[in-house]
Amino acid sequence: MTEKIFSLVSAFIIAAISSLGYGGVILMMAIESACIPLPSEIIMPFSGYLVHTGRFELQLVAIAGAVGCLLGSYVAYFIGANSGRWFLLNYGRWVLIAPHEIELADWFFDKWGRSAVFISRLLPVVRTFIALPAGVSRMRLLPFTVYTLAGSYLWCLALAYAGMKLGQHWEELAPYFHRFDTIIAILILAGAALVIYNRIRSILRTPLNNPAGD
Repeated sequence: MTEKIFSLVSAFIIAAISSLGYGGVILMMAIESACIPLPSEIIMPFSGYLVHTGRFELQLVAIAGAVGCLLGSYVAYFIGANSGRWFLLNYGRWVLIAPHEIELADWFFDKWGRSAVFISRLLPVVRTFIALPAGVSRMRLLPFTVYTLAGSYLWCLALAYAGMKLGQHWEELAPYFHRFDTIIAILILAGAALVIYNRIRSILRTPLNNPAGD
């Protein structure tokens, strides 16, 4: 079932880029960066293959991919900055997120946001979702833009270059990146489970430590 879905997604990506050219690269990477997990490990290597055939230029492919990433990231950023932040401030307790944790995230993105955004754009899975928490914390837009573009350009250039070098064998890259995706997803889920466990344990202990509710 998973392989069938992957094949359908790959066919959709290939058809879009084949039909729309550089516009297809921008569109596919925008969708990928708007928290919709289209695999850039298919988008950019296939675009690199089209560089190999002479249809595309490598630098233009990398720039198109980076621009698409930025546009999609803007969508996720502004959703996070507006409705996402509002939801967490008002209903975060229902998903085990306390107001002081939002303040901690604000501090983190204010101090380390540039590095976090840049590095995240170079990591599978994480790159797809980093714009949302950056928006929730209302990271300043100019550095968010600069570091999103910089990290995305390097990611897109590397994948497109690999696809160009592999030529008609560009699809051989996907299984290797899929393994990284799986490892990172497991680490993220394990971290989230640990946070939830600690939060639930803290909640259960509260009545014992403060029975009067003072």
